Amino acid sequence: MQNLTWLLKKINILWVRGQLPSRLPTPFQKIDNLIIFLICILISIISSFKLLDFKPLNPEIVFSWSVTFLEILFCCISLIYISKKENPTINARQIILILGLLLIAQGIKLNFSTFSPLSIIVPPALIISQGMGTLTALTWVSIACINWPGSVNLVSNNLLLITFISACIVSILGGKIRGRAQLLQISILVPFGALISQWIILFANDKNYRYYNIPNLLISPGDIFSDFILLAILMLVTILIMPILESIFGLLTKARLLELADQEKPLLRKLSVEAPGTFEHTLLICGLAEEATRMIGGDVDLIRTGALYHDIGKLHAPNWFIENQTGSTNPHDKLDNPILSAEILQDHVDKGLNLARKYRLPKPLASFIPEHQGTLKMGYFLHKAKEKNSAVSESIFRYKGPIPQSKETAILMLADGCEAALRAMKIDATDHEAITTISKIIKSRENDGQLSESNLSKAEIFLIKKSFLNVWKRIRHRRIQYPTSKNNTFS
Repeated sequence: MQNLTWLLKKINILWVRGQLPSRLPTPFQKIDNLIIFLICILISIISSFKLLDFKPLNPEIVFSWSVTFLEILFCCISLIYISKKENPTINARQIILILGLLLIAQGIKLNFSTFSPLSIIVPPALIISQGMGTLTALTWVSIACINWPGSVNLVSNNLLLITFISACIVSILGGKIRGRAQLLQISILVPFGALISQWIILFANDKNYRYYNIPNLLISPGDIFSDFILLAILMLVTILIMPILESIFGLLTKARLLELADQEKPLLRKLSVEAPGTFEHTLLICGLAEEATRMIGGDVDLIRTGALYHDIGKLHAPNWFIENQTGSTNPHDKLDNPILSAEILQDHVDKGLNLARKYRLPKPLASFIPEHQGTLKMGYFLHKAKEKNSAVSESIFRYKGPIPQSKETAILMLADGCEAALRAMKIDATDHEAITTISKIIKSRENDGQLSESNLSKAEIFLIKKSFLNVWKRIRHRRIQYPTSKNNTFS
C-alpha cells in the first residue's frame, strides 16, 4: 500500500511539472543561426544527392529528391527543437556538435560502405546522451538510422535493428551514468551484447557461418568479430576524448559534475582554508538544496556542485562577511559607509564570476553565482543608509542579478535565505515555528519577483518548504547531557 501511495505521489508530481510553461531557450546570434542552417542544408544534400545519379533526370526523380531533401532538413530542424526543449541552456557550439556528428555519420555511411553502422552510430550516441541528454540522443539515433544514404542492400536489416537497439540502450544509460568507471563498463558490455545478438541471428540463418575471419579482422564489413573489436575501440576512444569535448563545447556531464564537487579541488580547498565560515555555510546550504531538488525531481548533481561554488567570490575579502569574522570588530562598522559596504557585497558576485572564468567552470555552474542573489535588496545596509539619508535610492542596494533562470538556481536562493534563519532558531522551536519562518522567507522572495523566471509552480514551492522542514528536523535534535565526575567523563 505504501508503494502504491508513493507511486501516486510521484505521478502527481510529474503531472504538475508537465503543466508548467517551459523555459525559453537561450537565443543564438545571427552568425550562429547561419552556420547551423548551412550545416542542416549540407546534411540534407549529402543524404539525398545519390537520387540524382540516375540518368536521364526526369520530373519524377527530381520530385523524389526534393521530398527526401526536405524530409531530412525537417529532421535536422526537429533535432534542434527537441535539444532546445530538453536543455534550454544549450548553446550554439553544442548544437553545432550535434549536427556535426550527424554530418560526419552521413558522410561516412555514404563513402565508406565497409564501416559497420554500429561503429558509426553508437559512439556519437554516448557523447550526446552524456552532454545534452537522453531525449536528444534518442532523436539523433532515430534520424541517423532512418536517413541511411546509398544502397541499404549492402547492410543487413538485422544489423540496422541491432544498431538501433544498441544505440538506444547507450542513449538511455548514458544520460544516467555518474562515473567514468560505468562508461568503461558500457564500452565493453554494449559491443559484446551486439556481438552475441549478431551471432545468434546469423547462426540461426546459416549454421555454416564463419563468425570470425583473422585476415580481415578489422576491415571486413560482414565479420561480426571485426564489428565487435572496432566498436569497443571507438567507445574507448570516445571516453578518452570526452574531457576534451567537455572543455571545447562546454558540455556538463554527470561525471564532470562529480569531479568538480570533489572538495579537494584547488578552488574549494582554498575556500575551506581562507573562508571557513563561508565553506561551512555552503555545506549546510547543500543539504537543504539537495533535498528540495530531489523532492521536485530536479538535477541533484547540478545543484550540489553549483551550491559548492556559489560563494567563491567571498575569497576576495573573507573578513568582510559575518560568517568569517571570529569575534573581532566588523570592518563594515569601521568603514561606516553603507554605499561602499553594498559595493563590497556586490563584489563577491563579480569576483566570483572572474574566478569561475579563471578556473574554467562550466557556464551552468557559473550561473549559480549571480542568480542565487538575483536582484535582492541588501536590507541591512539599505536601512543604515536611510538613517543617514532618507532619500537614498533603493537601486544602489540591490544586487545586479539576473534573477534565477532555472529551478535549481531558484532553490539555491531560497536555501541561502532559509539556512541562517533556521540555524538561528531555538533548540526547542516547534515544527510550526520553523515552517512559518520558511514560508515567510520564500513569500518575500516571491513578492519581490525573484522567482518569476524560474518556472517553479506552487506545488513545487510547497514541496520545497516541506523538504526544508525535513532537513531542519534532522539537524536540530536534542543531545543528552551526560553526567561527569572529577575523575572521568562519559562520551
